[in-house]
Amino acid sequence: MTGSTKYIFVTGGVTSSLGKGIISASLAKLLQARGFTVTIQKLDPYINVDPGTLNPYEHGECFVTEDGAETDLDLGHYERFLDVPTSKANNVTTGRIYQNVINKERRGEYLGKTVQVIPHITDEIKAQIQALGRKGIYDFVITEVGGTVGDIESLPYVEAIRQLKWQKGRDCLAIHLTLLPYLGTTGELKTKPTQHSVKELLSLGVQPDVLVCRTEHPMQKGMKEKIALFCNVDANAVIESRDADTIYDVPLMMQAEGLDQVVLQKLGIAGYPEVDLRAWHDFLRRYKHPASEVHIGLVGKYVELKDAYKSIKEALEHAGAENECKLHIKWVHSEKLTAKNVAKHLGGLSGILVAPGFGHRGIEGKIEAIKYARENRIPFLGICLGMQMAVIEFGRHVLGLADANSTEMNADTTHPVIAMMEEQKAIENKGGTMRLGAYACKLTEGSTVHKVYGRKDISERHRHRYEFNNAYIDMYKKAGMSATGTNPQTKLVEIVEVKDHPWFVGVQFHPEYRSTVARPHPLFVHFVKAAMQQGATPVKREAEVQQA
Repeated sequence: MTGSTKYIFVTGGVTSSLGKGIISASLAKLLQARGFTVTIQKLDPYINVDPGTLNPYEHGECFVTEDGAETDLDLGHYERFLDVPTSKANNVTTGRIYQNVINKERRGEYLGKTVQVIPHITDEIKAQIQALGRKGIYDFVITEVGGTVGDIESLPYVEAIRQLKWQKGRDCLAIHLTLLPYLGTTGELKTKPTQHSVKELLSLGVQPDVLVCRTEHPMQKGMKEKIALFCNVDANAVIESRDADTIYDVPLMMQAEGLDQVVLQKLGIAGYPEVDLRAWHDFLRRYKHPASEVHIGLVGKYVELKDAYKSIKEALEHAGAENECKLHIKWVHSEKLTAKNVAKHLGGLSGILVAPGFGHRGIEGKIEAIKYARENRIPFLGICLGMQMAVIEFGRHVLGLADANSTEMNADTTHPVIAMMEEQKAIENKGGTMRLGAYACKLTEGSTVHKVYGRKDISERHRHRYEFNNAYIDMYKKAGMSATGTNPQTKLVEIVEVKDHPWFVGVQFHPEYRSTVARPHPLFVHFVKAAMQQGATPVKREAEVQQA
């Protein structure tokens, strides 16, 4: 619709964690709501090839795309806002850039030339930026640069932006996100850090076209004009971005500030349709004005760092809005759960979700949480490791397999109910043991999940190595836990359910990656619905009696 693809760059200044991802996603949403096609990519300055091996305490959640790329959590925001799948091309790291360049050098593609940051590294960055635009399906490619302007790590990216702006002219636009700190002693916002940040960017050869200023308080009269004068931008291109109640308010706030119109004007695009955000407004109405409320426990080992479960939290929020229900999430640390205190921590909850993860830490607490949910008939959803722990719990306490475990946790267990399948062991040396990305799944007719999805064939994203051990499948089924979803090719178990329970589902995949504002994931929607039907449970009254 715009002719040639337009490239928009979003950089950050003054401090990190200002919300470049949310601003990028909000602008993309506004452009999409005007009928344009948009995609967003993230350039990460760290030298890891991808965030797959990074500790969640370091980097938050690792988001997995349809094509199996382990990426930055900002890609989750991009998908939730736009309802458009991302891919490996949407997240590029310095590690991958250098890996590509070194591989080319080893293959002799540089014809014996000295390989340098300029032009070879910057050329590779530009190629990655333009790869999405070359597909010919996007009017806009928005590129978010991680880190803060002035960081040594970010310099090659800023240089690549400088070159692209020079080469592409009016087809490129730079947005700089900064902070206006508030001084309580004087009661005013200060513009000097923004001025210095823009000066730093200018020293690297990039003139921002638009400034987005994060602030806790309203900007005072004349402040936009002052910033515009010192930073060489138009006053209407100085955008106020005040703290919001929810990230889903930000697109509407940016629309009110005219961010999308300024961008379109500066890119020379005219005659565009009006914004259609009716569905977004409807979502926010249901989100902000619920008819009821419910308390759900999220059990995991990283609960002190909410970003480790970002997609799960947002998927629950989407499901709450769909049900016009306010969710109160109780974050429960699995390491602190024991048989003695589980009723104290989980009593009174109407639903229990056991989160994914890797490694041994906190698994016994997860098993106690699942036992509590199963025995007290509380709606339960287990995701990835949460599903595996449900299998182990059932094996230990229903089947009497006291040693039931995963070979990930105990290689010598006499009952490896969760194990690495032989086919995977055979390809371990090729690095192919992790199942990543979208895989097909066939659902059992009449099962809970069949009713949830409304069809027999589904596809969901995975990120794991170990599986339900099919040698135990009949034993489990006879005792009341059935495999109701399997991979049609490999027969690997993807979903388990416990019968004679209000709602007990464990899934090997990650449904949270697929939940968006426009399409809340049905598993979360029905889990929340089951929790709402649970209401005040007898367990709550018993817990209150015990406390009294």
